[in-house]
Amino acid sequence: MAYPSSRPRRLRRTPGLRGLVRETTLSTRSFVFPMFIVPGRGVRQPIASMPGQFRFSPDTAGEEVKRLHDLGIAAVLLFGVPDHKDALGTSAYQKDGVVPQAIRAIAKAAPTIVIMTDVCLCEYTDHGHCGLVEKGEVLNDPTLELLAKQALVHAQAGAHVIAPSDMMDGRIGFIREELDDQGLESTAIMAYSAKYASAFYGPFREAAESTPAFGDRQSYQMDPANAQEALREVMLDEDEGADIVMVKPAGPYLDVIRTVREHTDLPVAAYQVSGEYSMLMAAAERGWIDRDRAILETLTGIKRAGADVIISYFAPRAAELLR
Repeated sequence: MAYPSSRPRRLRRTPGLRGLVRETTLSTRSFVFPMFIVPGRGVRQPIASMPGQFRFSPDTAGEEVKRLHDLGIAAVLLFGVPDHKDALGTSAYQKDGVVPQAIRAIAKAAPTIVIMTDVCLCEYTDHGHCGLVEKGEVLNDPTLELLAKQALVHAQAGAHVIAPSDMMDGRIGFIREELDDQGLESTAIMAYSAKYASAFYGPFREAAESTPAFGDRQSYQMDPANAQEALREVMLDEDEGADIVMVKPAGPYLDVIRTVREHTDLPVAAYQVSGEYSMLMAAAERGWIDRDRAILETLTGIKRAGADVIISYFAPRAAELLR
């Protein structure tokens, strides 16, 4: 044959044709926007390593969420950055802490938006690790009690979803039991199931003031070389009562997202982390890439890999582009 009888380009000729046969569709209802919460009032503080991102006080967080809600964004994920840090992370489980304050302000400002909260000690400890430390070692089981206290405080303040990011063994079951015992069985848990010891967390650590004072987190976060281990972590969290499982970061681990999607019936979340955001922003600022096209392309790739929920600092801009 002089010419092929099958011509895939026929369905690429116009925007209408391309849209008609598009296999993967982004929706604002899949987006979760991460927010950093600090003490005070009227605070909207720029984050140097994350251009376009801010730290918010509880009142300004409520104002920002009104805008996000109007854009159609489904949920926010809150990270607390307290004034006081100590070895026990006591600010993490105070009923009047910055995250409970923000939960209440956001619920008042946008009653229908889903409020998720990060549960971890790294932002609250003076050593910057995700659990209690003794003689340079991060302790697993003693940390679980503090994580459960933190989760309980958030749930009692009105959080819809608790998101443990610490990577301690057994924490999902421990938190689930505590919430259920306190009559909070309707509060969902989104487990950071496959959270890798990644180089892409740098800007977040500046934003959350959570850089470890010594060592690193490789003894509890996952080895980037491992994919099968991610399935083990997911299955353990599912058995312990997780409602959503997560892969973090997203971009370098699209294969893991796909594998997890194929092995669980739970919703799968993926977190496009701070380093992914800052790299794209830096390249766009230098004119090396088209920022808006890159935003939609990377988010589409995460969705195509199998993520039902996408946590991204690009969520507001992506929502504007999808209008």
